[in-house]
Amino acid sequence: MVSGAARRARIRGASSTGCLVSLLLFVAVLYYGVNIGEVYFRYYRLLDEMESQARIAAGLDNGTIVRRVAAAVDDIGIPDSARNVVVRRTLSPREITISTDYSETVVLPFFTHTFVFHPKATQPL
Repeated sequence: MVSGAARRARIRGASSTGCLVSLLLFVAVLYYGVNIGEVYFRYYRLLDEMESQARIAAGLDNGTIVRRVAAAVDDIGIPDSARNVVVRRTLSPREITISTDYSETVVLPFFTHTFVFHPKATQPL
């Protein structure tokens, strides 16, 4: 015959296995989330730099803007294909558009995905 204490210990052991599985799942989600989140964090840093350059573009020539964005690409650690920056100024309406295209591939256990980004900043002149 099993005593009440032994029965409770066996029940607690079963629940600790469930806790271990939950903890393992949490760590896996955190690991994947951090690695994928870094890709988006770099994208938003580049987009912020492009918007900053668009805001001050009235006093800059296109070559300076391209060099500054390209330097930001190097600093942030984005693939070199993002260095192909396009700057367009239009007269009607008077505005500037700074854009580029690039992709990043994330390789994780059981998951490989290529994220394609098209950052674009537009400001009136």
